[in-house]
Amino acid sequence: MSYTKKNKLLPYARQLRREMTPQEKKLWYRFLRDYPVKFYKQRIIEHCIVDFYCYAAKLVLEIDGKQHYQEEGLASDAERTAMLEKHGLKVLRFANAEVDAHFDDVCQRISEEVERRK
Repeated sequence: MSYTKKNKLLPYARQLRREMTPQEKKLWYRFLRDYPVKFYKQRIIEHCIVDFYCYAAKLVLEIDGKQHYQEEGLASDAERTAMLEKHGLKVLRFANAEVDAHFDDVCQRISEEVERRK
């Protein structure tokens, strides 16, 4: 990605960090922020801003709202995932409802994947 394109995304990434969804806040403040392996919020990778990124495990976490389950959202997510996987990254996707209703299970899946990949 060119420096110019990254610069154009940077203000938006900063805004997303300030305006996280309730589910992103929950995952960040109750789990990822103090996780033993460093995670970053709203990280720019290629032409995408991913919700959370762990460099050590080459792991991307995406927290998906309703729009991700409509036809256009599904196609866009598949494209993003394929691009990220070309960089050797693993993408884990969780629905907002999953973070709300099964938070401990979500955290367990993340921990297992980090251990497997680091």
